[in-house]
Amino acid sequence: MSTEDGALTASVSAPSVDTSLGLKLLPAVLSLTAGSVDVISFLGLGGLFTAHITGNLVILASRIVTGGEAPIAPMLSVPVFILALGLTRLLVGGLEAIGLASLRPLLLLQLMLLAGFLTLCIAAGPGIDPSAATAILAGMLGVSAMAVQNALVQVSLKGAPSTAVMTTNITRFMMDVGEVLLGHDPDSVTKARRRVNHTWPAIIGFAVGCGLGAVCEAVFRLWSLALPVGLALLALALSLTSRREETIG
Repeated sequence: MSTEDGALTASVSAPSVDTSLGLKLLPAVLSLTAGSVDVISFLGLGGLFTAHITGNLVILASRIVTGGEAPIAPMLSVPVFILALGLTRLLVGGLEAIGLASLRPLLLLQLMLLAGFLTLCIAAGPGIDPSAATAILAGMLGVSAMAVQNALVQVSLKGAPSTAVMTTNITRFMMDVGEVLLGHDPDSVTKARRRVNHTWPAIIGFAVGCGLGAVCEAVFRLWSLALPVGLALLALALSLTSRREETIG
């Protein structure tokens, strides 16, 4: 019985980001996704952050203090984000209970949520009103997609940095660089160097994603959400590629 339990645990354990080339590339692609969808939603939906959720709190506080109108989408984004995180964790628990790893199902779920985000925005037509029900629902799909992404790098991919919170990543990166340059404990230096190698692609990816998203939004408006949808599809493909690499290995 204990042997079977151990086999089940091993079968559903989260893969390491170092397992294959596909998984090594995955955090960078996810960061591109988060950066692009965040800037597109901010520019196209009246200042809604879908990845940088705490930014919505800043917007709300500034509007309230200055006597401006508090937009509905930023108000809803925080509870929706929290609810999506909780439901994602329940989904992971359910998948693990039946012996399934959660990485690919969560990547597929994120893809579906982003596709729904794009579909609703396109259906609303040009000049979408950020306060309209369709726009708010679309924005919450984007927020939910980023909640799934935030969760999956925590519970479904070992060793992955955050792919949407760059303040934490930049802080961790600089502390680890300092450890590599100034540290005296070889074991700590080795761990810091490994984290540096994991973190810098996510930082660069998010910055590039923001730039690409801004350019695409300026040209294509909310059709530019096809960019993060395509990136989410690429992320799913990378996870499938890693499975083939593991089989071949």
